[in-house]
Amino acid sequence: MGNSDCLISVVIPVYGCSSCLEELTGRVIAVMEGLPTDYEVIYVNDASPDDAWQKIKQLHEQYVNIKGINLSRNFGQHYAITAGLDYAQGDWVVVMDCDLQDRPEEIPRLYEKALTGYDVVFGKRTKRRDKWGKRYASRLFYRIYDYFTDSKTDYTVANFSISSKKVMNSFREMREQNRVFPLFLQWMGYKTAFISVEHQSRTKGKSAYNVTKLIQMATDVIIAQSNKPLRLSIQFGFLVSLISFIYGLYLFFRYFFLDQPVQGWTSVMVSIYFIGGLIFFNFGVLGLYIGKIFNETKGRPLYIVQEMVGDKEQRSGRQDKINSTYYRH
Repeated sequence: MGNSDCLISVVIPVYGCSSCLEELTGRVIAVMEGLPTDYEVIYVNDASPDDAWQKIKQLHEQYVNIKGINLSRNFGQHYAITAGLDYAQGDWVVVMDCDLQDRPEEIPRLYEKALTGYDVVFGKRTKRRDKWGKRYASRLFYRIYDYFTDSKTDYTVANFSISSKKVMNSFREMREQNRVFPLFLQWMGYKTAFISVEHQSRTKGKSAYNVTKLIQMATDVIIAQSNKPLRLSIQFGFLVSLISFIYGLYLFFRYFFLDQPVQGWTSVMVSIYFIGGLIFFNFGVLGLYIGKIFNETKGRPLYIVQEMVGDKEQRSGRQDKINSTYYRH
């Protein structure tokens, strides 16, 4: 299934799941010890409001393979994943959530599938155990994303995956501000497989994603990856202009050929307000794109590391390489 010279990195972003970490660590270590490979587990604390960082440091003292990254503030899940991937040394890299809904016991199956000739293997949650509101919000997010990006994604696929070092090197080259980890991997086009995995119910903690955050993430991702909203606004503006032109011809015909005076102060005001609203809407869409361009041109780092535990010298060298490679201007 593998060889002892192979290193597998397990990257786990942490937010609001301090109570899960001891159980998660025990299960991950039990699974990884059963594989004929070396391994490292990298917890990335995304400024969790509980005592997650203290727990991570305690786990590092207890287990030599546990490493930790503490971000200076809450940057978001996909930025935390990016931080972990930047520091991961593995020939294969597993990404999973910290809330125990992704079962560590599925990692060997992901690895076995990858060894049959795939660069990326995703866990497909065929029967999701989330609450119905989150399930339907997630499905709506991907449907909107697919429409605006002319793509086809599967809402049962999330972060739980294993990727080769080649894929991770390509991922590290992608430094844009708007990030969704699984969509980036699928965009790359490497040979990808999907396997069905068991999805657990959430018993501890609370999801950080609500409907508002999903809508915001959908807007950011769509604006970052597609210009279809701009094209739709142009098409809609043309349609409104065409309808207005045809209606103007109709009024012209009534006035000069049917001798019917044009009535309608109300209709004129409604039309003005409608066109005004349409113009402001189009300006808003354009403003979103300009705002994203502004964020990208600032060239700020995707995350800031406040503290680390585990392989400090190696990690320091890795950070210097990241800075010199990705943040040159």
